[in-house]
Amino acid sequence: MNSLYSVGITGIGSYVPEKVITNYDLCEIVDTSNEWIVERTGIQERRIVDQSLSTSDIGTIAANKALEDSNTNPKEIDLIIVATATPDMAFPSTACIVQKNIQAINAAAFDISAGCSGFIYGLSIGFNFIKAGTYRKVLVIGGETLSKIVNWEDRNTCVLFGDGAGACILERCEEGFGFLTFDLGSDGNNGHLLIQPAGGSRLPASYETVSNRLHTIKMDGREVFKFAVRIIEKSSKEVLRKANIPLEQIDLLIPHQANMRIIQSAIKKLQLEENKVYINLDKYGNMSSASIPVALDEAYKKEFFSKGDIVLLVAFGAGLTWGATLLRWNK
Repeated sequence: MNSLYSVGITGIGSYVPEKVITNYDLCEIVDTSNEWIVERTGIQERRIVDQSLSTSDIGTIAANKALEDSNTNPKEIDLIIVATATPDMAFPSTACIVQKNIQAINAAAFDISAGCSGFIYGLSIGFNFIKAGTYRKVLVIGGETLSKIVNWEDRNTCVLFGDGAGACILERCEEGFGFLTFDLGSDGNNGHLLIQPAGGSRLPASYETVSNRLHTIKMDGREVFKFAVRIIEKSSKEVLRKANIPLEQIDLLIPHQANMRIIQSAIKKLQLEENKVYINLDKYGNMSSASIPVALDEAYKKEFFSKGDIVLLVAFGAGLTWGATLLRWNK
């Protein structure tokens, strides 16, 4: 992507709730076992919000941490993008609620819905707004309270998901650093494989939709698994091709944290060394759009990478969607 300057991440922050739900806790709710969950998913525990908290609440905490990290006044933010599958409500947008909370009085704000790929979609949008000269500082948040739309009686899905939020400040940076390229895609023909059927205009809330639990997550795990393994390899190779960077130069891969077997299959297909992959799935489960920003923040704080290192982010999610980006870390 040609430019007179680059766009990078100048601030980063994340938040996960204090409440921990272990596999053993789930054994008291549904017919499952710690061994069954770990073998099939790699997840040992997940974080769950207090029922009084919403996605905007935890997104606000992550946003404030990113603002502090970049020493940015909220009034400097031009645009707020919130990627979420669990907005506070249909409208106003969760982004507008976050804008109010942090008093970013000069910012435009909107939500995007791209499932677990949402944060990378948000980064791409923010990147392009800055490249076009429309905005200078963009706040991108991936936040989810998936515990509120999980069917806690379905052992195939309730073991998978957790809550959390991550945020990044995007702005101009040194040329040659920051985001190098993006790859985004979708396959609406298979959108039915991962769905929350009710709550929208097709199936508005009714006695029937509530009693039949149609406001909770429904997933064809086998088919989503096959899609994920294929698309992580495809999208990762595509951003490497676009940036003309060989796989050997990758310092760290941060994949969407959905399932350990998916990640391991992708590592094998990409022929990547395991010590170059950051995984926190065991602690948090699948946090959808929050998975990658939380993992990115953790990896940065733990010094898994530093300025000049090349980091690959790749995700897949409801839609079906996928997204990947390659960046040369600029902080």
